[in-house]
Parts: sequence; structure tokens; C-alpha cells
Amino acid sequence: MDQRKRSHPWKKRWNLCLVGGFILCCTGPLQAQTGSEIFLIDLRKRAGQPILGTPQNVTQRAGYDNQPSFHPREPLVYYASFDDRGRADIKQYHWRKRATQALTQTPEREYSPTVTPDGQFLSCIIQRDNGAQDLGQYPLKGGQPMILVDNLTVGYHAWASQEALLLFVLGEPVTLRWYDVITRKDTVLATSIGRSLHKIPGQAAVSFVHKESATRWVVKRLDLATRHVSDWAETLPGREDMAWLPDGTLLSSDGNQLFWYDAGKAQWRAIATPASLKGITRLAVSPDGKKLAVVVAE
Repeated sequence: MDQRKRSHPWKKRWNLCLVGGFILCCTGPLQAQTGSEIFLIDLRKRAGQPILGTPQNVTQRAGYDNQPSFHPREPLVYYASFDDRGRADIKQYHWRKRATQALTQTPEREYSPTVTPDGQFLSCIIQRDNGAQDLGQYPLKGGQPMILVDNLTVGYHAWASQEALLLFVLGEPVTLRWYDVITRKDTVLATSIGRSLHKIPGQAAVSFVHKESATRWVVKRLDLATRHVSDWAETLPGREDMAWLPDGTLLSSDGNQLFWYDAGKAQWRAIATPASLKGITRLAVSPDGKKLAVVVAE
């Protein structure tokens, strides 16, 4: 089914225009965020263990650059970036050309850019000045943006299929919800979850972090066919950011060092981590497993 037909139109409060295939419009008031940088690292495995290359800072500016994700086929990293007026927009970095390009310049704030399963759109969280946080999508080849979810306060998202989403929804407590894009029906699957929602490579499954208590956080596996939830591993203490390699290896960090989860021994094992990576938070791995994006403190 055509994605354009089943999504209702963008709720316009400003006139949008397309310049070079990208959305452009006016900017708004200031909102501060902690400064962060994105490093891109060559990644390979030797004797079953991840090996890192030399980190390359691909943002290199003062301010917030965060929430990286990869295009499924092209050498592109998308991320959220604050401008000097306090608005977060989506940018892309082409690592072969070493070129950065702004994809959006809007009156609000866009976060968590994610290529949709059909490869035609970039979905993202839209944080509005009235406190709403919707989920919308921008056509990668240009055209009018559309809203997917505007009846929930969405913090993070992952695609289960072309017609279904997994949503981190803000509230007391925060919830994991299955959202049908066509019917707009949502179903609560879990409560007290973390912000990391990831499709598990090679499986019809998504991982999320369940914060069972103040001291026990568990990576859970959600089967997309049955919606059955099972334990995968305990997280590193107090850490919820992670990423999957194509072979099913799970990566995470304690903030200063990267780790991989050895499922055979049910333990986290340290990866030799360059000293330049400090204050590590979010991670992303390219679909071919050859690039790792790491967010660090500025």
C-alpha cells in the first residue's frame, strides 16, 4: 500500500517549501541541550571479538549532535543537530564524500531520524512548543511531510514492519506500545522501559530495555509475530544505550568503554576502546556491520 495514502496530512501551522528536495521554513525560540559529538569508527571482528579502528569526529562543532542512524544502503548517517537558535533539525553525513547536509530547517525540533522499511521516508520525533511530541516522516526524495502519530507523546520509535511501529510513549510510567499505522490503534506491551528500541538483525524481533527495578535492567526480546517477550541479557549497570551487529552481537558502553555481550558465557566483555571516546551514550551500527557511530560528551 502506498504510504502517502494511509498517512494523514501534516498539520500545517507554517508554510513549508521545498528547496533542493529538503524542507525549509522559519525557526523558533531557544531550547538548550547538553553538547555532544558523533564519532564514526571502522568496525570488524577478529576471532569473534569486535575490533575498532580510529575514531573520526564527523560533527566537529559546539552544540548538540546526537541520535545517529544509518541509511540501509547508502554511506549516510542521519542525526539530530541543534542550531545556534536552539532548534533541532535533521542532518546527514556522507562519509565517502565527507560532506554534511541539512535535511530539515523547521520551526520545531526533530529527533531520532530513522529510514522507514520501504526506504522512501525518514521518520522522526517532532517536539512541539506546546509540549506535544508527534511522529512524522519526510520523503527522502522531496515532497510534503506527513504525520504518523499525533495522539500519543512519543519519545522514541522503531519500525516493526511497513505498517506497524514500536513506540516509547511518555507517561507515568513510560510504556512500550504497538502502533498500527493504518488503524491508528495502539496496544501497551510493557511498562517502565528504556529509550533503546532496535530491530534485531536476521530476526523477526525487536529488543528493548525493561527497567524492572532501580538495580536490575534487562534487555528483552519481543517476537513480532507472537508479541511474546523474553529475557535476553541484563544490561551493564545503569546503561540503556546499545546497538546490534548484523551477526546478532550486542554492543553497549559503561560511558568510557565499549563492551560486547558474549551470549555463550552470558557476560559482557570489554572492547579495546580509544581514549578519545569519553562520556559514551548512544550507539548505531551500519547494516553491513562495518561502521559504528558513537555519541560522546563534548
